[in-house]
Order: sequence, then C-alpha cells, then structure tokens
Amino acid sequence: MKDGGLIVPDRVTIPYIEGDGVGAEITPVCQKIVNEAVRIAYGGKRSIEWMEVLAGGKAFERTGEWLPQATLEAFREYLIGIKGPLTTPVGGGIRSLNVALRQTLDLYVCLRPVRWFKGVVSPLKEPQKVNMHIFRENTEDIYAGIEWEQGTPEARKFYAFLHDEMGVSKVRFPETSSFGVKPVSVEGSKRLVRSAIRYALQHHLTSVTLVHKGNIMKFTEGGFKRWGYEVAEQEFPDQTFSMNQYNQMKKDLGKESADAALADAANTGKVIIKDCIADAFLQNTLLKPEEYSVIATLNLNGDYISDQLAAMVGGIGIAPGANINYATGHAIFEATHGTAPDIAGQNIVNPCSMLLSSVMMLEHLGWDEAASLITQALEKLFASGEATFDLARFMPDGKPLGTTEFGQRVIEMLMC
Repeated sequence: MKDGGLIVPDRVTIPYIEGDGVGAEITPVCQKIVNEAVRIAYGGKRSIEWMEVLAGGKAFERTGEWLPQATLEAFREYLIGIKGPLTTPVGGGIRSLNVALRQTLDLYVCLRPVRWFKGVVSPLKEPQKVNMHIFRENTEDIYAGIEWEQGTPEARKFYAFLHDEMGVSKVRFPETSSFGVKPVSVEGSKRLVRSAIRYALQHHLTSVTLVHKGNIMKFTEGGFKRWGYEVAEQEFPDQTFSMNQYNQMKKDLGKESADAALADAANTGKVIIKDCIADAFLQNTLLKPEEYSVIATLNLNGDYISDQLAAMVGGIGIAPGANINYATGHAIFEATHGTAPDIAGQNIVNPCSMLLSSVMMLEHLGWDEAASLITQALEKLFASGEATFDLARFMPDGKPLGTTEFGQRVIEMLMC
C-alpha cells in the first residue's frame, strides 16, 4: 500500500486456500484459467505464484487446527488472497472460519457484484436489468458472534443483567431463551458506506441505496441509515445528492423545485443516495431491479440480499465475492457457495463463482486486461449454451460439461 493504493509488482504471490468438498476441484481449474489469461494478456511479462495455505478440514487433518496462525500471517503479509469454500458445522462445533477470517483481518466490506450473462436461464423476464453491487458490512451486526446458548450460566447471567439492571421485561420465555447481541457502530457503518460511495464514483454508477430495518431496530439499523446519509452529505457534498436533501427541499421549496434539483443532480453525474426498508427492497429487486445500482447494508441483510440477487441471474454458482479492507489493502476473494459434499469428486461442480471472484481479484490488482479476457470467454460460452450441468440443464440447447472440461473450454475461448 502507498498513498491509499496498491503497488503491484509484475510477479505476484497469492496465498490461496483450496477449500473443503468441491474446493479441491474448482481451485486448480480456476488457477489454470487465471494463469493462461495473465500470460495471454501480458505476453509473459506478468505472472502469479500460487502459495497454498491451510484452513478448514484439510488444515485440521494436517495440523489439528481449523485455522492455523500461519495462514492468517500469510494473508497479512501478502495482502491479497483467495479461498475455496470451507466447512462450518450448523448449530455447534467450530465457529465460522469465514467470519473468523473477516474479523481477524478486519475485512469490513463484503463486495458481491451481481450481473446476468446472456444464455443463463433466469426466473426473471428481464434479467438483463439486474446489475447491482452489494456492499455488505462484514464485521458487526448479529454475525459478530456474541451469543449465549439457552440454559447456560452465561445466558442466565445475561438475562439477569437485562432484567435487573436494564429493566427489560419483554423476554417472553427467559428460562429457555438463547441470546445474541447486535453491535452496530458509527465507525463501522460509516466506513462501509464511504467505501460504497467511492466505488460508485470510481465506476460511474448512479446510486447508492442504504438498505435497513430502521423502522423496527431504530438505534442499530436506524443508526446505520442516519450515519450513511451523514457520510454522503458531510464527506461527498459536491459528488452526491441525498434523498434527505430532496425531502428537505420539498418541504421548504415545494415538490417541483425538489424534483428539478434531483434531475439536475442525476444529469450532472452526482451519485444519488437513497434508502429502503429491507423487506420492501427484496420485493423491489424483483419488480424494478433497474432502479438499484450500489447497495450498502448491514451484515445479516446483506447475506439474504446477496443470495436472492444471485438466484435472479442464475444462481449462486455464478456469484463472486470479496472481503476487503480498503484502508489496509487486505482482501480475500472467495467462492460464495458451500462445500457441496454431495457432489464433491464427481467432476460436475460449477467453478464460476470462484472464477469470477478471481476476475474480481485481477481487477483489484489493476490487471483489467486479464480479467476482461476471462469475462468475455464466459460470455461466449454461456451464449452458446456451454456450461456445467447446473446451468446447462435449463438452457434450451444446453451442452453440459464437466468441471475440468468446462475449464478447458474457457482456456480455449481466451484465445478467440
């Protein structure tokens, strides 16, 4: 990092976690494609050295640890990394390794771009209207992991504090309740929204929508909304126009003047800052997806929203993701799906989530030419009906390919 940006050498070392389950299949396929794209784009002048680090089941088998300290140190040192899916038991056992990585390295942005590829079957009539970039806060909210199981001394102690010290009387069944805490901070909210606005400005996108449930959770999610507007109005006054400003102008000067100001802001390239209640937003993404561009939201909302939007363009198998700290330069790109043990080892898994995350990684490094080669290759293959089974089975003239075979076809298309 220097002056807020990455200094990228021509020979880059990238730590990677292979991943559990299908990770062993998708990771080598994606590495081969990326290596070839970089070679073609830069004529051999640039290259990536892949350095495996351990986490998940493979790490536990070899070291007795699910997330070795050496892995964290590698990501700290090399700044940029990528990972396959990792095992996390439901309801007990180890904590989420994904959450542990995000919190330990303070990767406060989960960035999930969602777009449609021609040829991929979607449940929407007009999937081409879906083009959104989700900025999900990654370190706070319910996912902070501050919780106590019902029946434990800790849960009883926590309830006693709520009841006796704070005067809380709304817990319906205190003896059998588990408890979780939802921290949402000014700093955490503002840095997330700040990153979303900067991203919108950098990529010439039209709006940032703050998605929240502030109508119910007034101090946490309502605070997120309020602090998000403050960032726009105080830090980007000449580059944004907020619906807060619109509403105030409407009150003071009338609707006609407010409408004119909003239209002028949009016409002059200002980013429009608006907000939407989360449940209404989920409905609106189906009815009028073209009205949304960059989305800034809290952790739990962002989890649901990301998966719904992915389904709208063909499924999580083609949904990329990245966990980023824009201040330190640390970023881990990842497959957004699970380990899929039921299909592991069968050569049928779709590698595109990890492959498109690799495209995001290349763009983050500034290697846009190599990234574009991969994206264009996928566009050609999907348009011709060539895909792995999960996508090809829905295409009118779908040609299902195995994981390895699909990867080889992508490499062939890089040179077309």
